[in-house]
Amino acid sequence: ILEAAEKAGYRIPRLCFLKKINEIGACRMCVVDVGARSLAAACVMPVSEGMVVKTNTPQVRKARKAVLELILSNHRMDCLTCARNAPCELRQLASDLDLAKELGVEENRFEGENIHYPLDNFSPSIVRDPNKCILCRRCVAVCRNVQKIGAIGAVNRGFKTVIAPAF
Repeated sequence: ILEAAEKAGYRIPRLCFLKKINEIGACRMCVVDVGARSLAAACVMPVSEGMVVKTNTPQVRKARKAVLELILSNHRMDCLTCARNAPCELRQLASDLDLAKELGVEENRFEGENIHYPLDNFSPSIVRDPNKCILCRRCVAVCRNVQKIGAIGAVNRGFKTVIAPAF
């Protein structure tokens, strides 16, 4: 659905999607109404003949707002001083589409755990700040599907979930 919508000129927001690498519907930002009992992730839902897809219903907007608020609830909001300020996709998602404004996210109704993890600077070439991870699992897919290593994945559950090597 995501690709068909874009070909038709409709932009559906998403965070976790990487074509042919990470198509798992993990972030749920791309939900659309296809007439089923629940909303569908556009990045993994196949298109079928005669399918009617609604991308901007009140139910879709409410679901996307909740997803964005939940992501932001456990995210450090140091955007102005963050090294990824310019290429940050979370910030880009909100500003390019004015999604936070469009969905009415003015303040966050959810309070996350905000667990602070130590900076991972053990590698001389990569410094990783797990506090900025939104658990989209794109890095997991690239490690598994592109690099063919599969060394990292989601570990633990709930607010304690982190992307790390097993054990």
